[in-house]
Amino acid sequence: MTYLEAAEFLKAHDGYLILTHKRPDGDTIGCAGALCRALRNLGKTAYVLPLVDATALLGSYLEGYTAPEGFAPDTVVSVDVASLGLLPPNAEQYRDHIALAIDHHPSNEGFAAQTCLEADKAACGEILWKICKELGALDAEAAALLYLAVSTDCGCFVYSNTTANTHRVAADLMDMGIPYQRINKLHFRTKSRSRLMVESLLGQAMEYYHEGTVALAPVTLALMAEANATQEDMEDIAAFAGQIEGVRHAVTIREHENGECRISLRTDANLLNASRVCARLGGGGHAAASGCTVKGTMETARAAILAAIDAELAESGNG
Repeated sequence: MTYLEAAEFLKAHDGYLILTHKRPDGDTIGCAGALCRALRNLGKTAYVLPLVDATALLGSYLEGYTAPEGFAPDTVVSVDVASLGLLPPNAEQYRDHIALAIDHHPSNEGFAAQTCLEADKAACGEILWKICKELGALDAEAAALLYLAVSTDCGCFVYSNTTANTHRVAADLMDMGIPYQRINKLHFRTKSRSRLMVESLLGQAMEYYHEGTVALAPVTLALMAEANATQEDMEDIAAFAGQIEGVRHAVTIREHENGECRISLRTDANLLNASRVCARLGGGGHAAASGCTVKGTMETARAAILAAIDAELAESGNG
């Protein structure tokens, strides 16, 4: 389904519930809030499913948009969700009833009745921008949410996924009078003392492989405790290792108390496809940024992701 067809679909239906992915980032939250706002601007009934594991900062963007208890939707839409496995627990009841999925992940599993997929976009927010414009329902409030979506998914326009189109979308949103300076300051130029401690400890704990071109940042529970860090302090920590000179591929492994480790992989996609690496461990995402989850200890996760990287490099001839 094209974005034009998606817009026509949204005009034709009502009673919306919008789903985000678990551990929501700025892209899924910004898209959900903007779509909800746009639909309401059209006179539709629309809500976002309440978030269960968002940080306080990101969760605050959806104040006034979340569904009341007992709301029964007629039309369920997901944004920035690549697979059913990424739905939060409170969305499980809707997994077989998703009418439309709007996404930019090439690994999208096609779980919805209809899918609007543009895998060349840096952020799902770029697709929602086109849809909201086509709906004629983009106002300053929705534009600010879409700027959050686009800017956070491309690291304030410095990640390799950033394109000329990304800048054009951002410029159009900025022209609507949004508080982009405040958004940039909050998400890209403000760090807590605990976050600074995390980065200091990671600098000491960093591991290097493949002659220093692969960096692995082990975020253990002990490190988090030493830094007195919370989830709020860890936004975009996956980008940290990639800032080191000479590093082409960055691995961040976060140990969790439930006996699993969550891995984020950022790569030079011309040399190593992150999505294919993570697919070997049941995950996926984009060619330059992907993730997966490994059950077990930090040592188990380290061995698994390094083996997957070695296998992919050997298979691609870049090892």
